[in-house]
Amino acid sequence: MAKAIGMVEVTTVSTGFAAADEMAKAADVEVLQAEVTCPGKFVILVTGELSAVKASVDRAEGRFRDKVIDTFVLGNPHESIFPAIYGTAQPEDVNALGVLETYDVAALIEAADVAAKTAIVELIELRLAKGMCGKSYMTLTGSVSAVQAAIDRAKAEAGDKGMFLDSTVIARPSDKIKKYIF
Repeated sequence: MAKAIGMVEVTTVSTGFAAADEMAKAADVEVLQAEVTCPGKFVILVTGELSAVKASVDRAEGRFRDKVIDTFVLGNPHESIFPAIYGTAQPEDVNALGVLETYDVAALIEAADVAAKTAIVELIELRLAKGMCGKSYMTLTGSVSAVQAAIDRAKAEAGDKGMFLDSTVIARPSDKIKKYIF
């Protein structure tokens, strides 16, 4: 049984709770996250077998179409996604720093998955809309060329959905800013 993840991001809190309930009832999925993000949006993240996750996301998307901002289903998410979401990733060193920012949560997670699968990089953090007026960003590290390739691919992924905002790659970030990266 392959694990998958799926997300639905909606415009209102009340719809978010209703969508989370529908998703939990639609299929055998585990709800990993169901919470308010800025500015009053709501994000539901589920995991389970691919077919169950797809059914769960499809149910919410179909029922609450007018309130849905974005959705995704990833059949085989990169293993570094979860530590980055939950802030538990601890890279040993930051040779190069990549930062990518999007207008929404779903596009960022999809972009992070693509980035992690593009090159040998380590996701550091996925900051998902809290305290950011609904925007999200990710940080990652690796060699300069790997970080550049990962950011370029992630930028294209988020850009295809119209959700790309900004990005940068910093070679050998100063020790004076490293404490702000983790």
